[in-house]
Amino acid sequence: MSRHRLTLIGLLGAGLLAAGALAGCASGAASSSSPSASADAVSPEPAGAVEAAWVDAGRAIAVVTSGSSSCVPSMNGEPRVVDGALVVDLAEPAQEPCTRDMAPRATLVTLPAGVDAGAALTLRVTGAAEGETVLAALDDVSSASGDLVPSAGWVTSSLVAIVTYGSSSCVPVVESVTSEGDRVAVQFATPPADQICTMDYAPRVTLADIGAEAGQGDVSLVLSGGNVQAPDPIPVLGNR
Repeated sequence: MSRHRLTLIGLLGAGLLAAGALAGCASGAASSSSPSASADAVSPEPAGAVEAAWVDAGRAIAVVTSGSSSCVPSMNGEPRVVDGALVVDLAEPAQEPCTRDMAPRATLVTLPAGVDAGAALTLRVTGAAEGETVLAALDDVSSASGDLVPSAGWVTSSLVAIVTYGSSSCVPVVESVTSEGDRVAVQFATPPADQICTMDYAPRVTLADIGAEAGQGDVSLVLSGGNVQAPDPIPVLGNR
């Protein structure tokens, strides 16, 4: 069983047009408007609710906010623990304009020393997005990956955050999700032949909706395509 996912929720604007006519006048007066941004681009807007997932053996979290899919917030400074809560300040990216959509975006946050994934974590987000959520403690922290190995974690009961490694400017895009027994196969799309990527090697976060294929109990992902190197199944960390 296979199905394609579209994780982006379109938020399309429409232009306004008005015309009026006065009785007894020889001609009508058409309305005019000032220049505006194209239908494909807007300035970034503050995100709404905040969610998060454990990734990378509980050494990092994926902070998920909503907004333009092409303008993912970045870290502003280092995360810090204040009154028992992890405080993460996010900044809007420098590039403008942004695509005119409303979608979940994930920002990877490496946890400071002393944060224990074996205990519940209160996350407080400020800056480009504002909100608070609580991540339940990981039942088995030791089950996660080693250095530079793909990982994944539950954001919601159906959404997962998948961390892979490669060019930071070329984040893998989910093409399809298929059930394979007690595993879920995530196929990434083949990048365009003319795609230009930076020459760095960094963690990237892709969000995938696997709810219909995940079934019950523990779930592992099998990743393929998109130039992603992941020979082994990846356990999805956290609770749904």
